[in-house]
Amino acid sequence: MENIRTIKGVNRETWLKFKEMAARKGIKMGDLFENMTDEYEKNVERTWNIILNSGKALSDEEAEDMLKTVKKLRKEKGFRNVLNF
Repeated sequence: MENIRTIKGVNRETWLKFKEMAARKGIKMGDLFENMTDEYEKNVERTWNIILNSGKALSDEEAEDMLKTVKKLRKEKGFRNVLNF
């Protein structure tokens, strides 16, 4: 006999959608869940690769200007220097 697992916090509608997806694909719910988690991991990794390996959003000059503006605003508004600028 297989082990029975539960997922906390899944409402009835979501559970029924999940069962329906497995039935439409003609696979067991456990297999669908495994496929979904594998795809999620791939998507997260792909997303972070895009974020971390993309070009600069700002030029060095724009970044310096932004840093100066942030320092000025923090000083004017009395924010603590938690970012160690």
